[in-house]
Amino acid sequence: MPDRWTAVAALADPSRRALYDHVRHQDHPVTREEAADATGITRGLAAFHLDKLVDAGLLRARYQAPPDQPRGRGRSPKVYEPAGDGLAVTIPERRYELIAEILADAVVDDPAHADDAARRLAGQRGRSLGAGLAEDGCDVLSALGGLGFEPRPDAQRRVLLRNCPFHALATRHTALVCGLNHAFLTGLLEGLGAADVDARLAPRPGACCVELNTSGAAK
Repeated sequence: MPDRWTAVAALADPSRRALYDHVRHQDHPVTREEAADATGITRGLAAFHLDKLVDAGLLRARYQAPPDQPRGRGRSPKVYEPAGDGLAVTIPERRYELIAEILADAVVDDPAHADDAARRLAGQRGRSLGAGLAEDGCDVLSALGGLGFEPRPDAQRRVLLRNCPFHALATRHTALVCGLNHAFLTGLLEGLGAADVDARLAPRPGACCVELNTSGAAK
């Protein structure tokens, strides 16, 4: 994991932060040209900032030939991809206080059956939050993005969640935390009025344990 303050300082520059966000959200290594085009800056400036992100430990770089380029013909371009899980304090976004509040309330509410109480409270918290976000005009994707889940719709009418806001806790107490996350997201969808979207447990390495399935276009 990168040094916390070095990484935070590296992301203080808006162009550097935009480049980092672009690379993190791709499912393939990113060239300097692609990153420059995506963020609207020159290739030279993109290269400078990308290499600074490598120095900060947020990205890693290597040389990789394009799939359609024969081996040995020209120099392979430098490509960039995320390095590890990023920073828990900022990137990706974590929300441990939410789980802590739910668990604390559950113990107070029903200490003999705290796990059941926690799932019930997680659903209630999700519904309440979803209803508030709906009043503010948020749709499913913007709500999930604001909560740090990094949603990505795919061609199969699913919404995959690239980030788990409860990552460290989920790795230590998987069944409990993933169950609470599922209950929270189910409640969130209900509060948002997303009747055509269902949350289901679908653990994937390096991502959230829940994915969303929609009967229509992802909202």
